[in-house]
Amino acid sequence: MSNSPTSSAGVIPILMPEAGNTMEEGSVLAWRVQVGAQVAVGEILCEIETDKATIEYESPAAGRLAKIVAAEGDIVAVKQPIAYFAESDAELSDYLAAAGGGDTNDSAEPSGAVANQSTVTPAAVLSNPTASPPLTFATDRGLAFPASPAVRRLARERGFDLTSFGKGSGPGGRILTTDLDRLAALPAAASSASTTRQPLSKMRRRIGERLVSAKQSIPHFYVRTTVIADELWQVFQQMKGDGCTLNDLVMLACGKTLLRFPGFRSRIEGDEIVEETGVHIGMAVGLDEGLVVPVVRDVQQMSLVQLSVATRQIVDNARRGTVANMGTGVFTISNLGMYGVEEFSAIINPPEAGILAVGAVREEVIVENGAMRPGRVMTLTLSADHRVVDGVMAAQFMADLKRGLESIGELVGTS
Repeated sequence: MSNSPTSSAGVIPILMPEAGNTMEEGSVLAWRVQVGAQVAVGEILCEIETDKATIEYESPAAGRLAKIVAAEGDIVAVKQPIAYFAESDAELSDYLAAAGGGDTNDSAEPSGAVANQSTVTPAAVLSNPTASPPLTFATDRGLAFPASPAVRRLARERGFDLTSFGKGSGPGGRILTTDLDRLAALPAAASSASTTRQPLSKMRRRIGERLVSAKQSIPHFYVRTTVIADELWQVFQQMKGDGCTLNDLVMLACGKTLLRFPGFRSRIEGDEIVEETGVHIGMAVGLDEGLVVPVVRDVQQMSLVQLSVATRQIVDNARRGTVANMGTGVFTISNLGMYGVEEFSAIINPPEAGILAVGAVREEVIVENGAMRPGRVMTLTLSADHRVVDGVMAAQFMADLKRGLESIGELVGTS
């Protein structure tokens, strides 16, 4: 869904972007431009914190930044204004007065405002054009006063409970990193309890909601196969000097296989099945606060080296808080093999039709034609949406993927 603003009488409202199908609200972390500045299309306006990541919001239009409605720290529902472009303040004043029914002092709460949150309407802000809106915060964070994500993260690392912390020394009582020293001076009895409590983070809460919904609404079924990974391991050893990983080899084979199985590039939308032509594969990346799924687009067009560069970049960006192509994948790979996990089953990432759980490459005794030999194997488990994919298609997909991985040298061009 588009985040592009619509203008009226030369005024362009800049809306909270909808970065993904499940995003409901975002928090403005920092503004990169000041009121009165001329902004070009694509210029970074501000940093937005979603339930999953921090993103840089590129301006969807060109114009003069006339008013910032959402101050740093504000939480705003998607598609609600965070700022306005206008050539003059008078033009913006007329626009907001008309939008508010002609009364610039109307203080009614705007549609889509977050519940239990201090808010300021555009009309109320306009009644005092030189004043900045007060800092706001959602009470579901469990804090008496607002704190930045950096402060909350630092508090968790130090084992501090911010819910028991009073007013901070920042604007509006905001808790700063320097205020955390006060927590160290609290009585020892406060920290000697056998249990600790802390509010569920927005990201962890959203992950829980999505996974419960996915498990309840998607009829999962599972297909498991074990790949003889001798050649896979050999190619990995040859290519790892170029930065290639085992996961890159699995994704490369997956991309070629998905091209031959349109059912796994499809999703349910109402009463229709929508098929994507490109192979866009998500990678489950674990962070301290939860799981994100950046997406590599058009995997079917990439060589192994190109793919390894792309995956390394999106993983690094995800760990820095920027999730590439979020919500645009057709299939996801979740790999726990680097932790020694031999096999597991994953929950489908909606609206995709499947997810592949990848286990560790391990040494085992392999029996072939009645003879035993040492070798390496790897177990793959496919979770599939039975509304889009049936058992036969899933079995064919896994057989095709197994053949591709067992002859990966042909695919890479090393044999």
